[in-house]
Amino acid sequence: MPIDKEKNRSNIKNNDSFFVLAVETSCDETSAAVVQGTSTGPVLLSNIVASQIDRHKDFGGVVPEIASRQHLKVIDKIISAAVREAGIEFSELDSVAATRGPGLVGALLVGFAAAKALAFALNIPFLGINHVAGHIYANFLVQDEVPTPFICLTVSGGHTDLIYFSNRVEYEILGRTRDDAAGEAFDKVARFLELGYPGGPAVEKLAESGSAVSIDFPRALKDSQDYDFSFSGLKTAVINYVHNLKQRGEAVNLPDLAASFQQAVIDSLKLKVERAVEVYQPKALLLAGGVAANSVLRAEFAELAAGHNIPLLLPPLEFCTDNAAMIAAAAYYRRIRGESDPLDLEVEPTLCL
Repeated sequence: MPIDKEKNRSNIKNNDSFFVLAVETSCDETSAAVVQGTSTGPVLLSNIVASQIDRHKDFGGVVPEIASRQHLKVIDKIISAAVREAGIEFSELDSVAATRGPGLVGALLVGFAAAKALAFALNIPFLGINHVAGHIYANFLVQDEVPTPFICLTVSGGHTDLIYFSNRVEYEILGRTRDDAAGEAFDKVARFLELGYPGGPAVEKLAESGSAVSIDFPRALKDSQDYDFSFSGLKTAVINYVHNLKQRGEAVNLPDLAASFQQAVIDSLKLKVERAVEVYQPKALLLAGGVAANSVLRAEFAELAAGHNIPLLLPPLEFCTDNAAMIAAAAYYRRIRGESDPLDLEVEPTLCL
């Protein structure tokens, strides 16, 4: 469901609206976006993303030094393209935002420095935005109504968090991963199986021709009464399963392995989310993050939400992976509260919600 930027631009009626430019460089995407803040919410005007996948795939994952250098090469062009596509001038910007963390420190510094320099040159507010919050607020770019309270599962390569929102800005962390994030487990299993990078889409594609019930992989913490997740043991179980087969001289059925692993991840997520829905009785369930692009996960969570008579709200695929539009949306909600950050604010690679 792509955003119709021309329609968005033509529908803006509020003369008191403002423009926010955001930059995202937490990992291997260089992105800049502009939203127009209106009385009804953020309206996306541009979202430019330059991916580095081709530069990292031979290594089976992101190489931090390569990522940082590539951000440096393209950041100015990406920012200029975002402002140009939005149809505004730099002088019209109200504020500039950038991802503060979590992420790769070198990559974060590139976007942070560019955004700070622009804010200083234009003498406008600067905002450092939490990357995880950005994933959540991507939903508000496309959803007309998000009933509150709601529960959001943010699940990506670096984050697996279950969050209860009493309203759009006040929240409580219910649980998070104790070790590997779900997306990290996908990437590590894909690397071990030599499926290529990024791992999530590679595993999902292979799993399409496999049986999800062929291998009984563990669902960690399934009997615990908290809302935490754990995927490190599942990753190890996959590795041990393959090693044991090879030691016996038996072939590995890769589609079955991929499908069974993928189902174990989804089951682990569903178990804790459904328990939270039953206890907290939210009016909506939201998904966010790169793993939310997984079609099986989306389908099974749609069934979960329908079973509890609540809507499942999730961003289109283009807003599940890292992008600056989501950072701009999060920045909008801070700006309408009059917030800003000092220019000596530092990046924080391990930043939590």
